[in-house]
Amino acid sequence: MARRKVEVRREEILRATCAEVAKRGFADTRAADVATALGVSTSLIFYHFDSKDGLLSAALDYAAERDLTRLDAAASGPGTAAHRLGTILRLYAPAGASPGWTLWIDAWAAALRSPALATVSRRLDVRWKETIAAVIAEGVATGELTCADPSGAAWRITALLDGLAIQTTVHKGVLSRRQMHTWVQAAAAAELGLRPDQLTA
Repeated sequence: MARRKVEVRREEILRATCAEVAKRGFADTRAADVATALGVSTSLIFYHFDSKDGLLSAALDYAAERDLTRLDAAASGPGTAAHRLGTILRLYAPAGASPGWTLWIDAWAAALRSPALATVSRRLDVRWKETIAAVIAEGVATGELTCADPSGAAWRITALLDGLAIQTTVHKGVLSRRQMHTWVQAAAAAELGLRPDQLTA
């Protein structure tokens, strides 16, 4: 029972940290802000997390978990490699009012000065790229896709998505999500020997 209470308290802290980060950003979120939001002492926060950087990097990991679960489901789901890849690319791209990309962009900026955040954000980013590369490799193995370098293709496709996602998130209105999807589909299709419409999820 005591162990269960510790796990629940840790999850409560992570949820509260994500909420504070959404309001303040990683750079301006303090352990004291999280403690105040929960009505607990700052020492309790540091009982569960050894530092502010440890708290924030764990919160980023926690916030990304749902997306990683959806990524795994899409990668291992039914359908052709092209269909699964189309689904993954739509998961990766910004979607409506979702706070996901705002969090990512903020985390990347904070990671320039936080080794802990840099480690977590790099691991999560590489996880997406490796999963996309694995789906491409499956398609190549079955003859469905043509690609000499699945890993390189995954990095190039996601680099384009990263850049466009930053533009649509930070500079709202400069580019529609439909246009972004059209460009990404065209680039991915060119990498894989497909027509863009074959990557429609």
